[in-house]
Amino acid sequence: MGKPTRARTPRLPAHLALTALAFLAGSRGVPAQSAPIEDLSHFPKATLDITSGKRKAHFDIWIADTPQREEQGLMFVRDLPARQGMLFPQSAPRPMSMWMKNTFIELDLLFIDSTGRLSKIAARAVPQSLDTIDSGGPISAVLEIKGGEAEKLGLHVGDHVKWSGVTQ
Repeated sequence: MGKPTRARTPRLPAHLALTALAFLAGSRGVPAQSAPIEDLSHFPKATLDITSGKRKAHFDIWIADTPQREEQGLMFVRDLPARQGMLFPQSAPRPMSMWMKNTFIELDLLFIDSTGRLSKIAARAVPQSLDTIDSGGPISAVLEIKGGEAEKLGLHVGDHVKWSGVTQ
């Protein structure tokens, strides 16, 4: 959202007053929204495996398959069980940046390159931070999982990632 504009009349239409109020609340670190735009149960689901040496970590994931779902991500989620996450696949490899706005839980962000390998792990991203977390180069997808899970599972840059079984 851009900077709020001041009306020249003493009364703002209701929808503009609410928009300005939401912006001001959001600018002080208070979420401008109180609930997700779309319930996660409506997101497509898939399974994902990360092979690290001889070990394999299995995840049940949601797929952020539209710009709206990508923008929402895991915002407003209060708990993320181990071995669950959200995948942000890209139609073509590109550099990406993520942030934690309106995200109430700590996350590990796993950046996946075009060969299906982990190219970067951003561990324990700070909830509600507006700092950007860059991919460090072109990637094909980002996987968000519970904060600390990558370390707990012994995941490393270079591990192989594969997902399948997208369902509604």
